[in-house]
Amino acid sequence: MTIDKAEYVASDPEATGPDAVARAFENQVAYCRSSNAAITATVCQALRDLIDTERGGAVMRRARRWAGPALADALPLRLAGGLHALHLSGEEPRLAPIYEGLGPNNAAELIADTIERHEPYLMPWLDGPPQTNEAGRSAGYAAAFLWLVDHGLPGEFDLLEIGSSAGINLMMRRYRYDLGGVAVGPKSSRIHLTPEWRGEPPPDRDFNIIAAEGCDVAPVDLTDDRQALRLKAFIWPEFTERFARMDAAIAAANTFPPEVARMRAADFLRDRLARPQQEGTTRVLMHSVVWQYIPQEEREGIVEMMEQAGQEAGKDKPLAWISLEANRDTHRHELTVRYWPGGQAWHKLATAHPHGSWIEWEG
Repeated sequence: MTIDKAEYVASDPEATGPDAVARAFENQVAYCRSSNAAITATVCQALRDLIDTERGGAVMRRARRWAGPALADALPLRLAGGLHALHLSGEEPRLAPIYEGLGPNNAAELIADTIERHEPYLMPWLDGPPQTNEAGRSAGYAAAFLWLVDHGLPGEFDLLEIGSSAGINLMMRRYRYDLGGVAVGPKSSRIHLTPEWRGEPPPDRDFNIIAAEGCDVAPVDLTDDRQALRLKAFIWPEFTERFARMDAAIAAANTFPPEVARMRAADFLRDRLARPQQEGTTRVLMHSVVWQYIPQEEREGIVEMMEQAGQEAGKDKPLAWISLEANRDTHRHELTVRYWPGGQAWHKLATAHPHGSWIEWEG
């Protein structure tokens, strides 16, 4: 099935079976096209075409028989990441026309042949979810911090991030932001984030990050070239500015690495919430494009822990929760916030590009 335009197919993210596999690839193609990611759309369309054939060897057989929820597991991006890594590493030069945006008519045939010849390399890419760590997402976090300060919370932030991957957003105190004309962060930073801003600017306030820790079940070490390549492979090739930011983040990590514990999100949060909080600081749980990968039972435990901790929060030691995650009904990413005491309900601050290219402010 060829997707001729950016139309999403109604699909339950938790659905399983052959139809769910097909729908996952179709939705990924539509999402890529709506995000101006024509190269990644070409790759995902070729993979979708292979679903209806017997090509692709053991790798595609495993994809066709995927036991879990293909959409929630981001199955198409697991395969696309592996193919991109083959290109970036120079292991498969015949993929160059695709990644140069030439969109050859035989993309499905070329990709089928590549998968069959690189089966041992590609099979492990199906074992875990995409690692998507992007400095651009921290612009959303920064805007949320300004909003929280404007609502009376202390501007000294103690950050707890789950699903940190390589910890790129934990280094956000080193980045410079221009958020609709509101500038924050060190002027000397190598990473300047200026997302296209839509709507009114955020509150013109200031904030300071006093501590930042994170966790991941499979953290990425940016000082290891192989691990860094894996992270780069999940960057969509259309967005060249992301590669420049990744290189700058790698340099920053080599200078002073972020603190990322190898832990489940719930275990990490339980441990950190139990630690004393400094008076006059705001403790923040934050996460971006990771919630769907956390098992439902664990997600429910995180909600319960946060609400319980919120009941104990006070004006001098408030608690906040910042989320930048996909709305599965609209297929758009939303920046939402809740805080204790006083703001227990979720507040939608913005709709944002998942990689931070633009922010449509509502806050």
